[in-house]
Amino acid sequence: MAGRFRLYTDTDVNGPVVKALRAAEWDILRGIDAYPERTRDHIHFARAAQEERVLVSNDIDMKAIAEAWFLDGRSFPGLAWWPRSHYAVMSPGDFVTAFEELARRDDPFAAYPIAHIKPLR
Repeated sequence: MAGRFRLYTDTDVNGPVVKALRAAEWDILRGIDAYPERTRDHIHFARAAQEERVLVSNDIDMKAIAEAWFLDGRSFPGLAWWPRSHYAVMSPGDFVTAFEELARRDDPFAAYPIAHIKPLR
């Protein structure tokens, strides 16, 4: 079923993107609010899964954790991921649009739990 999903942002997601998603009324738990700085990625990933939140990240290590969980058959709500280079070509509003498009899809993480956020142009 289509609809918004709760988010957990990795500490590497830049502030303007988080601010734009919050302004668009997305339910977000920031990793930096959940744990102190330098908390290991696998702890953030597990917390997002435990709270049934889609993890939002641009960290290649976090993507590797998601792929390992998937291959191991471990359940998690999903990962919305993009390479850091996208910050140079996407505005915070572009990220909001990408998330809104994901939310319009029926079960966007059902077939494969990693969604790649891409520039609109």
